[in-house]
Amino acid sequence: MKKSIRKTVCLLALCILSAPSLKSQDTYPRNESVDIKKYIFNLQLNDTTNVIAGEAEIHVDFEKESVPFQLDLIGYSGKYGMKISNVSEAGKPADYVFENNKITITPNQSTPLSQVYTVNYHGIPERGLVIDTTKFGQRSFFGDNWPNLARHWLPSVDHPYDKASIEFKITAPDHYDVVATGEKIEESYLDNDTKLTIYREPAPVAMKVVTIGVTRFASRLLGEVYDIPVTAWVYPENRLEGFSDYGVATKVLRYFIEQIGPYSYAKLANMQAKTQWGGLENAGTIAYFENSVNGKNEVEGLIAHEIAHQWFGNSASEKDWNHVWLSEGFATYFAILYQERVYGDEKRKEELILDRNQIIDYYKKNPSPIVDPSIKDPLKVLSVNTYQKGGWVLNMLRHELGDDLFWEGIVAYYKKYQNSNALTEDFKAVMEEISGKNLDTFFQQWIFTKGYPEIKWSWHYEKNKLFVDVEQVQDHFTFSFPLEIRVGDDVEKTYTLDVEGKKTIFEIPMNEAPKSITIDPNTWLLFEEKL
Repeated sequence: MKKSIRKTVCLLALCILSAPSLKSQDTYPRNESVDIKKYIFNLQLNDTTNVIAGEAEIHVDFEKESVPFQLDLIGYSGKYGMKISNVSEAGKPADYVFENNKITITPNQSTPLSQVYTVNYHGIPERGLVIDTTKFGQRSFFGDNWPNLARHWLPSVDHPYDKASIEFKITAPDHYDVVATGEKIEESYLDNDTKLTIYREPAPVAMKVVTIGVTRFASRLLGEVYDIPVTAWVYPENRLEGFSDYGVATKVLRYFIEQIGPYSYAKLANMQAKTQWGGLENAGTIAYFENSVNGKNEVEGLIAHEIAHQWFGNSASEKDWNHVWLSEGFATYFAILYQERVYGDEKRKEELILDRNQIIDYYKKNPSPIVDPSIKDPLKVLSVNTYQKGGWVLNMLRHELGDDLFWEGIVAYYKKYQNSNALTEDFKAVMEEISGKNLDTFFQQWIFTKGYPEIKWSWHYEKNKLFVDVEQVQDHFTFSFPLEIRVGDDVEKTYTLDVEGKKTIFEIPMNEAPKSITIDPNTWLLFEEKL
């Protein structure tokens, strides 16, 4: 049970910090008044060289008038990079400049507000498209774009703020199997022992999470969940192990659909791949590291994390790289929520305690907030802060609001930003609207302020009262938070202490001295206990 607590504030030293802008924007130059609506990538792959030939058809909408805009593409330099052979506007030569890894296109004066541009190019990608051999020695091609590596092989707006529908037309030697973002709509054998495979994804996606996988695959339909086909694509040499390891994906998908809302994409493929990551949440076509397949079913947590991204990061995407916790923190915590549903609350506690220890260790070397506007390189936004601490913030928000309001807010947030983009401020606004609570302090201290409470505490019993002394010993900021304590007696009781100052003494009426006290028994507070 929970009881109200009388408290005596001995020293109130709340530090009021100037709040960083919730709308802090990374430095990527946006195409103002321009919206890319659709990409069609026609790619030719071969077995003799690593040179790819591409034709990108780019459908563009202009807001009020046709204006110059830019696409990202890494130009040729030495061995790697792309050369452009032609750029056209509605089938006619376009006015363009290709320099500094940017294609700047100036529309014709008579260009309508919707136009199609085509870029023909070729070269060897240094990154983004991984051309290599699998662990079993089979030649392979895997898209590995996160965070901004699509520009190495796909002319595009390589930033999540501008999302578009995707179509891949892959022409490759006919001994390859092909999987890619979207639904397979064609597979045709052509002359010269080649095969054309076409995938189309109508939902808008960011370039960071589009992909192809081209190699020898074994594939299986694992099931259908609300008419969404769930498949496994694994190397033939470990096909049975792969089908078993990835089989849990159907259960995970069902949980998230039922808890959060509709799934956005045409399918859910789970692909064994050459990826620099443990898992990469490509929209509808997730890549898992090669050794994720071992037949021991050890990757359920990883699979839950990557499938959670289909909602958070892929569909409801961060608008700004510095707000990537809206992707990674969400995926981290929602994987824990899935495991809590399957294995019980002790599993939630176990995972969060591990994460809390990582957060404490990380902070000692990297004292920084979750949203850190000083970070300019998208690759550097990934950290324990954006993963584990971001997940912990959601855990504390759930405790702050209660389960019903927390889930109602999550559903509302996803519904509002499905297939769109959001900042931390947008998430905060939805949770405030649903809960009716002012969450300024919560978000300011946990998202935009470095660190966490470092607590020294003690207790003693005197004159039918339990006295609990709580002191925050960190020197940069004083947090406000609820601290649960469990009084271990013949009948355990849980009390909530509302900590607001640097040092606070709480008085709890009690008929006899307790045998023991435990702080944060249910693992709801991110803190470090100091002796």
